[in-house]
Amino acid sequence: MAALRRLYPRLVAQQRYLTGRRDIGGGGLAAIVHPWESGLDNSPAWDTPLAAVPADESVMRAYRRHDTAHADAAHRPTDLDYARYVALVDSYRAGRYRDDGLLGRHPFLVECPLVNAALGVAEYALARIATVVGADPCPHRDRAARITEALVTRLWDPVAGTFRPRDVRTDRLVGPRTVLGLLPLALPDLPEPQVRAVLAEACSPRFGLAARMDRPLPTHDRTAPDFEPLRYWRGPSWVNTGWLLWQGLRTHRRVDLAAGLRESLLDLVDGAGCHEYFHPDTGAGLGSPAFSWTAALVLDALAEG
Repeated sequence: MAALRRLYPRLVAQQRYLTGRRDIGGGGLAAIVHPWESGLDNSPAWDTPLAAVPADESVMRAYRRHDTAHADAAHRPTDLDYARYVALVDSYRAGRYRDDGLLGRHPFLVECPLVNAALGVAEYALARIATVVGADPCPHRDRAARITEALVTRLWDPVAGTFRPRDVRTDRLVGPRTVLGLLPLALPDLPEPQVRAVLAEACSPRFGLAARMDRPLPTHDRTAPDFEPLRYWRGPSWVNTGWLLWQGLRTHRRVDLAAGLRESLLDLVDGAGCHEYFHPDTGAGLGSPAFSWTAALVLDALAEG
């Protein structure tokens, strides 16, 4: 109880910052200023907005990349990717990490489906915490509903039948079909038309979700010409995104699909160990061979078995 009382106002403050100061587009969603904030560093979802970031890969000569000392360079983001990451860090630092005026000076501002779905889910968690610490849970539930409505309004692509990021600078939906489009399923009050469409997308040959899966869930459309089964977020399977989708399936009572995905995730670790990510066809372990994030989520999945 004491820990929750101490943490609660700090968690609320973080939510208020993201849903307030970071609502650059004015539509009720938070914008990320760097792909790293999404967790999916080099996802194809960011290719279009990143292409507008001025960068020269020769800048990387000034840095030593430690990631390629632990993994094959062919499995990691390119030097040009990293040059753009550095450019975005320099840009945000040049503005003293302030968020006012970002639209006029920062080259990457994107509303991410996962980040905003997480904000909505966090409000529901804060509502539960509020009941424990004696605060009013209703404002959190109201904010969760508003975030869900804004996410559908701004990030739903009715033609593709999936969620897509919005480039705030161009005010356009961008990016190919990636696992990001599936993860708003974690929101319990996602409208039924979007639930049905996301499930159809997840079960399509692009992602292969099924009650009995023959291959792991990829992070990018496996039918796309730029699908890369070995390169970081451009195809490989990750337990963390699979776990988030598993939670969404359980939330919307698709126990058959949830069971199939859980079994697939556990099979990855049973066969290859707690790797950072995995080959989306063979299940071979990639990246770090001892990744605590993978281990923690596997323990959670086992506890819910």
